[in-house]
Amino acid sequence: MPKKTEELVTTNETVAAETVPERKLSASSILTISADAEIETPESVEDANWHELQNAYRTKKILAGTLGGIEKLETGGTIAVVYYKDLRIVIPLTEMMIELKEDASSNYGDIINRQNKILGNMLGSEIDFLIKGIDNKTKSVVASRKDAMLKKRQIFYLPDANGITRVSEGRIVQARVIAVAEKTVRTEIFGVEYSIPARDLSYDWMGDATESYHVGDQILVRITNVAISSVTDISVKADVKSVLGNTSAENLQKCKVQGKYIGTITDIHKGTVFIRLNIGVNAIAHSCYDSRLPGKKDEVSFVVTRIDSERNVAVGLISRIVKQKI
Repeated sequence: MPKKTEELVTTNETVAAETVPERKLSASSILTISADAEIETPESVEDANWHELQNAYRTKKILAGTLGGIEKLETGGTIAVVYYKDLRIVIPLTEMMIELKEDASSNYGDIINRQNKILGNMLGSEIDFLIKGIDNKTKSVVASRKDAMLKKRQIFYLPDANGITRVSEGRIVQARVIAVAEKTVRTEIFGVEYSIPARDLSYDWMGDATESYHVGDQILVRITNVAISSVTDISVKADVKSVLGNTSAENLQKCKVQGKYIGTITDIHKGTVFIRLNIGVNAIAHSCYDSRLPGKKDEVSFVVTRIDSERNVAVGLISRIVKQKI
């Protein structure tokens, strides 16, 4: 069995320190008040960044940038535009590693449309890439997210020479948020993507994940399952709520039967109203005594009729709607 390490894994790779050559001042450089310093101009910054890209291309170093655009080519293809320190990096859609579950009814057009939709939801996210080609004259760069993700999988999911795997079940690791929907948060965990359902984000009732999570966030998750067939076939499951902890059981002791408490409706499903009370308790109501229909995000007065200790929820009814969300 692979050994497990104890330290928290972060998204930054450990790299060897690079020796930065001493900069020589030229006679034409800007003379500063301190005399021995040099002011950085936009041109010098761009040159330094370009030199960094050249080194990364030569050493096959994984870089990270922001997915800042999606463009259609005249040939009909799609490219993702990633910005690394203001430098434009182009990644073809085929190199973005947007994996979809296909069935017999799937056709090429459907797959491309779905990939484009997912890519659109990822705008603003931080992604890894490996440079595949570079043109010094036009300062054009073509890269691959797929190659970077596969390399990260080898580093973090497969055992090293000592039999140690860095991402393993039970471990808390850092993950990137690459897309957010109402009921799910799409994450990238060291080269493997996983959508965390709302129920695994928090022990609190969560009606809309977009209110708490945003594309580009970095969050802590606990790995609950890892399945490895090969470096190209790795699946992972994770949750956030076990990292944050559960205070609902403790707060439930504050609730008293027949007590009235203010809360906010987080969701309504098949006649059941889910409420987050201001005292930090999850509550369920099956009826409302107000003449108005309750809606999501309404502030309500909730009366406790019983305590469900097994599920850590207060059960009761809505006595009135205090404030409707319009």
